[in-house]
Amino acid sequence: MAADQKLPLTAVAALGRNSAIGQGNRLPWSMPGDLAHFRACTMGKPMIMGRLTFEAIGRALPGRESIVVTRSGSFVERPAVWRAATAEDALALAQQRAAAMGADEVILAGGATLFDSMMPIIDRLRLTFVDLAPVADTFFPAIDPAIWREDSRVVAPRHPKDEAACVFVDYVRRAF
Repeated sequence: MAADQKLPLTAVAALGRNSAIGQGNRLPWSMPGDLAHFRACTMGKPMIMGRLTFEAIGRALPGRESIVVTRSGSFVERPAVWRAATAEDALALAQQRAAAMGADEVILAGGATLFDSMMPIIDRLRLTFVDLAPVADTFFPAIDPAIWREDSRVVAPRHPKDEAACVFVDYVRRAF
């Protein structure tokens, strides 16, 4: 990768019919099948996330690096976990880490504030649409069909412990 070439930024999220992505800093459902899909989409890549999202996950995920956006000076970096004060700093660090890891993209893993603020620069969306409309306090931003083109849609195989059916849908940003 050339020094001035940027890897694509891909948002990965699961959302309900009402665009819900969280309730009380937790997922509003139990979907082991989607968690396996998340793992497949993110393995071997740097993931940008907010502090609350990182705290909800509770640890560094194996085979990935987390770049946590937080202004808190007390946040402690650890193996495979980096700190960035701003989304811009996180993206620059993620590009460096992706090159070091041999990754082909940078992942944006949430939460809602980062999805909202970074939506104008996201290149691809890898979304799981969960067939539920749970009570939630956190939502994914609207997907404008004038900006996003559906690239693929796969009905997900249902894991025995999934609370609902789901569909994996990838979008790419339209070229203007």
